[in-house]
Amino acid sequence: MNLAPLKDIAIEAALAAGKIIKTYMDEDIEFVEKADGGVNYASQVVTKVDKECEDEILKHLIPTCKTHDLALLTEETEDNGSRFEKDYFWCIDPIDGTLAFIKKEPDFSVSIALVAKDGTPVIGVVYDPSTDMLYHGAKGHGVYKNDELWEIENKNNYLTFVHDKSLQATHQIDDLVEILNQTVENHNLKRFKVMRGGGSVLNAINVLHHAPACLIKHPKKEIGGGSLWDFAATACLFHELGYRASNFDGGPLDLNRKDSIFMHHEGVYYASFE
Repeated sequence: MNLAPLKDIAIEAALAAGKIIKTYMDEDIEFVEKADGGVNYASQVVTKVDKECEDEILKHLIPTCKTHDLALLTEETEDNGSRFEKDYFWCIDPIDGTLAFIKKEPDFSVSIALVAKDGTPVIGVVYDPSTDMLYHGAKGHGVYKNDELWEIENKNNYLTFVHDKSLQATHQIDDLVEILNQTVENHNLKRFKVMRGGGSVLNAINVLHHAPACLIKHPKKEIGGGSLWDFAATACLFHELGYRASNFDGGPLDLNRKDSIFMHHEGVYYASFE
């Protein structure tokens, strides 16, 4: 499959959704709670802007589903299971970080990925409306920040741990601190610092911006841990850059999970160091 023209269409879709988001950024946004949003409150809220953005994205992507026989998985529409039948599916989060968007915090983004049936992400597009930054890549085509090829530089002598919670509120904190300290030692760094972020997508982007850095979520029994669309686009970018975007144990992320759209069962481990 020729990924370049599909990536261009995904970029157009993300920018179009971002344009909608910008018209609401200075307004007070009403929201409702989703019945099946999961245990994390951030995953339970949805606004009319989420749905408007999804509708705009689908205007761009649905024609490709017909011409290339692609399936769709998107946060605000019920999963119809077509992703298990087609060779590839679009994986869409019209606004990742809706809670941050409601609170006027700059931690939200548009995320679009194309994922193979086996769970391999082959296109990743992320647009940050707050900074007007576009991150995009495709398998075998490199990764770009806006229109320039993105080359990551490890400028810090410390490790940055990016997370959506405080360190004290993190699942299995003792094991996590041991992993972070061991990483510091293995890479001859001075220490680790915690960077508290917002949506999962921009948290992953911050792992690249603040290299050497990592984002780690332990496996757990409770439903949550982010959804498929929270990690699909950024996993593509990390893989194309040669960095780790895996489950907690180092295996491939299960980005076409059949029994759930949540990732708690295997955890997540992103890293911007060799």
